[in-house]
Amino acid sequence: MRQLTAKEITQIAGGNEHQCTPGNSIGGVSNFPSIGGDLINFYEGIVAATSHVIERVAGAFD
Repeated sequence: MRQLTAKEITQIAGGNEHQCTPGNSIGGVSNFPSIGGDLINFYEGIVAATSHVIERVAGAFD
């Protein structure tokens, strides 16, 4: 099996040699600059929820 050239790949993906077609995404993500911020927000939400649960459980033993 041979590797595809860049031109062949863009033809399969529906673009041209110099531009990706709108709407193409990887795993449903099309706005890549916001991924970092989204991950940070998700992490901070998990930390806040975990902290809340720990406080509630610790308060139950008082």
